[in-house]
Amino acid sequence: MKLYRILLMLICLCIIVCSFSLEVSASKEQSAPSFNFDCRSAILIEANTGTVLYEMNADEALPPASVTKIMTLLLVMEAIDDGRLALTDTVTASANACSMGGSQVYLKEGEQMSVEDMLKSVVIASANDAAVALAEHIAGTEEAFVDMMNQKARALGLTSTNFENTNGLDDTAKNHVTSARDIAIMSRALISHRKILEYSSIWMDSIRNGEFGLTNTNRLIRFYKGATGLKTGSTAKAKFCVSATAERDGMSLICVVMAAPTRDVRNAIATSLLDYGFSGYALYRNQKSEIEDVRVIGGVKERCSVSEVDFCRVLSKNEAAKISRTVELEESVAAPISKGDKVGRCIYRFGDTVIGESDIVATETVNKIDFVGLLFRMLAKMVLC
Repeated sequence: MKLYRILLMLICLCIIVCSFSLEVSASKEQSAPSFNFDCRSAILIEANTGTVLYEMNADEALPPASVTKIMTLLLVMEAIDDGRLALTDTVTASANACSMGGSQVYLKEGEQMSVEDMLKSVVIASANDAAVALAEHIAGTEEAFVDMMNQKARALGLTSTNFENTNGLDDTAKNHVTSARDIAIMSRALISHRKILEYSSIWMDSIRNGEFGLTNTNRLIRFYKGATGLKTGSTAKAKFCVSATAERDGMSLICVVMAAPTRDVRNAIATSLLDYGFSGYALYRNQKSEIEDVRVIGGVKERCSVSEVDFCRVLSKNEAAKISRTVELEESVAAPISKGDKVGRCIYRFGDTVIGESDIVATETVNKIDFVGLLFRMLAKMVLC
């Protein structure tokens, strides 16, 4: 009888353990994305931090079609920000630029157009001829500009990228490739130049004094809430690709889809991934509250103002609502203190788990007091007393 009771208890225990295991497994399965995308590769990242939220075969080197122009545009925007190029500068179209096929604004040899109109033509209408014209204007030849593109790819740490032209035409290309991850990285670099989003978020515009209309090749701009850009591409070899950017509630996402069979499938995948990101995640930023000045020992000032360094993390929406912050600040610091010196830290926790920390730094320089200064300070205190 005693043996029977022991066996019965063991059976009950096994049932309880198995049931618990099944519940845990089911919970994990529901929390993970179960996408079955009809494309060769894809990735979703948060733009501010670079955090990867989803990836599928993201490192395979594939032909990118006109998504190539993200790197072309990055070099153009860098030239503008560096002062080497102005939006009002005039670009003259060469015979080579005018010979490009595919998407174009039908430049004529010798035609002159402002940098801004050339930019709009590339960003909105994916104009191959305008891309080459801008490249030649900056580097002298398209070949020299392509060298710059590959140098920039190496500087960004892109591991699956090799460019052979500025626009992505691949009929004669032998090894013009990049990966979804690399595209996400270069897209992140491009949108750090916020001016580009003014063009990539335009649905319709015109050039040549309104005589030639431009319609955005990225239909997400019109139909997806928060869409800001960035670049589509399609050729027979590359199929349908996109780097799609969108912003909601202070969070910016970059979604890259490569080698989808149709434009509609490509757009549907991008929509699904962006929805997944916005519905499940949030960008947590530190709310900068005032931190008490730190006391300075032996300084020309007795106190030094301080501030917390920016802190942000991508978290699940459930986590983002339950973050706690602890301030750890030195009671006093010895002079001299330089602006930017660390004097404490803020620790962020989800429950008992530390998710990160940020420095508290001096926002001013406090030099060491000399003997004369110290003497005057003592005398002043005696007078006040």
